Amino acid sequence: MDIFELISNLGYPIVVNLFLLIRFEAKIDKLDSSIKELSEIIKSMK
Repeated sequence: MDIFELISNLGYPIVVNLFLLIRFEAKIDKLDSSIKELSEIIKSMK
């Protein structure tokens, strides 16, 4: 198997996965802080 073919077959999925992980990481962090904030609000209502 040619090295360039190997890079083109494996490199693209790796790059796409890294891009998605970076994008989702920010959204997951925001979701985590929202859940913590909601939890504090619920605790204060008791």
